[in-house]
Amino acid sequence: MSSLTDIEKRYLEKILGMGSGYVLDYTDATYGEFFGRHGVDIHGRKYQRYGTSKAKKMHAFWEQEPDVLVGRVLSEMLSSYEVDCELNSREVDKSLLEKAGRVVERLTGKPQARRTEETEKDLLDREFTIPNITRLPVEQAIVPIVESRLDEARKALGAGAYLSVIMLCGSVLEAVLLGKAQQQPALFNSSKSSPKTDEGKVKKFHEWKLSDFINVATEVGVLKPDIQKFSHGLRDFRNYIHPYQQMTSGFTPDEHTAKVCFQVLKAALASVAGER
Repeated sequence: MSSLTDIEKRYLEKILGMGSGYVLDYTDATYGEFFGRHGVDIHGRKYQRYGTSKAKKMHAFWEQEPDVLVGRVLSEMLSSYEVDCELNSREVDKSLLEKAGRVVERLTGKPQARRTEETEKDLLDREFTIPNITRLPVEQAIVPIVESRLDEARKALGAGAYLSVIMLCGSVLEAVLLGKAQQQPALFNSSKSSPKTDEGKVKKFHEWKLSDFINVATEVGVLKPDIQKFSHGLRDFRNYIHPYQQMTSGFTPDEHTAKVCFQVLKAALASVAGER
């Protein structure tokens, strides 16, 4: 049982938009996937004691799980809130975000990185050069495929094929992080963030999701912390490859979103290559 106070819950309810039963812009599917990364079956009967809405399941989760797990889940959700605001040109409630961040610090016992340290505008204003692909941790046979997808992403951006840009960027990021994990399996498998089976064993790399690779790569120092939150934003948009998920969310990719995603990819590749 977490030690969240009533006041802390009110802060969290406000920033997560839980007043109408929702939690941020998660669908039932993405909500289940999100919690699944933390080993929680949020749609199970265990969390339906107050009802079946996402907000009510969240309340049941808060009441039944320990501080560390609740804090870890909330930390990632706050990052999602911030990235969603920035990528959709909504204003971040910095005061509320700071209060919620202090709640997470108390629950986890760890100081949180200053969340507003780098904004989307900061990211877009910076110059990133895609490193020599041969310096990236991918098999030689994959190099021409990565180069081809990067070239196609540039052409797609110029042609206004914005959804294609997002999909291509997500695929390249996943391939490079998988390559890094295969290059240093002991490092990635020993991370606290590595995904586990029901028996507590680390999953095989082919079973990892892009979000798993992002979190572990950040924990072991392969990705810089400021890139982590934007990488999760890229991952969220890449999930709209499923038409019904895009329909449910009402998401329409535009030039701005595509440029942010391409910039995120360039920054991530530079980080993996040790160039930033």
